Order: sequence, then structure tokens, then C-alpha cells
Amino acid sequence: MFTGIITDVGSVRSAQQRDDLRLVIGCSYDLDGVDLGASIACSGACLTVVDKGPDWFAVDVSRETVRRTAPGLWQEGARLNLERALRVGDELGGHIVTGHVDAIATVASVDEVGGSLDISVDAPRDLGAAIAPKGSLALDGVSLTVNQVEDRGDSTRFTVNLIPHTADHTTLGGIVVGRQLNLEIDILARYLRRMAEAGGR
Repeated sequence: MFTGIITDVGSVRSAQQRDDLRLVIGCSYDLDGVDLGASIACSGACLTVVDKGPDWFAVDVSRETVRRTAPGLWQEGARLNLERALRVGDELGGHIVTGHVDAIATVASVDEVGGSLDISVDAPRDLGAAIAPKGSLALDGVSLTVNQVEDRGDSTRFTVNLIPHTADHTTLGGIVVGRQLNLEIDILARYLRRMAEAGGR
């Protein structure tokens, strides 16, 4: 489990295709405190540490994960939002995030409002019922609050605000129209959606 509060921005130092895709990710974490087998959320995808060094850790990214996540993340030079797994007693500063990506969303517009960015994002329509105003979701692993929601044809468009601190300390700074993002809906909404689907049969 995670909270959607990013604690480091890492970079992919190497990407080697084996049976799965082996990534070496540079970071500023104290890796002495990270065990092999630990979970680290990488731009919203929960991945397992399989090797590590003084300032890097390695993960294996399955073909399924590559297929279901935003393109361009798993290549050399890519910057990734990092968050270590939540420990009992940690402050829950965002919301409960599982690190399981539900869909790829696309940025539709970016507007400056005061010092913040007002971002409109298009998500697949079948997730629309799980996205609610003032609810929470994660984009590339970042916990954000939904402002407005509008169902339109094959998509659901929602807006979020990105404050300067979040822009400066995550990969969402400099966000542009057309960028694709890993979307995770709220865990409670995920289960309610499934219950509603099952109840309708």
C-alpha cells in the first residue's frame, strides 16, 4: 500500500529486455533501509526490488505491466515518481493507493489558474462511475483531488489542480496536452464498481 505522496524522483539508468524488462533506477533513497523484495511504486506501478546498490535499485517489469501502463516510462532516461511502501504508523498524507494501474489517461488541457495548474484529463468511459468530484485518484502515482467530472461519449473528463509544490517535486511539472498518465481510481470506488457490476447480473 502507498499514499500517493511522492518521496523521490528517480531516473531509469538502464533498461534491458530479458524474460521481463529489467530496469535499473537511480534514486536518492538510503538503500541500506530497502530490503530485496520490498515494494516501490514507480510512477504509480507497484514494482519489486530485485537488486540494489548505493544509489540505485533494480526491478523487473512484466510484459503485462508494460502493456497496461503509459508509454515512455520504462526506457533509459525516463523520470519516475517514486514512493516506498506505507509502513504501520506512517502518516497517511494522501489517500490509500495500491500501485495497481486501472487505465491510461490522457491530458486534454492545461491552464494556469493563480499559481496552480488546472488540468483536464480524459479517462476511459467505463471508469467514469468510479471518478467523483472531491474524490481521490492517482496520476502517475501522485494523489490528487478531483474537482469536476463530465461524461462525454467514450470518455470521462475530469479536472485536478496541480499546486507549485507538487509540480516541482514530481514528474508532473511541465505537463503538456496529449501526455499519457497512469491512472488509479480510489480503492473504495474500485470495489463499489465491481459490486455494482456483479449485482446487475
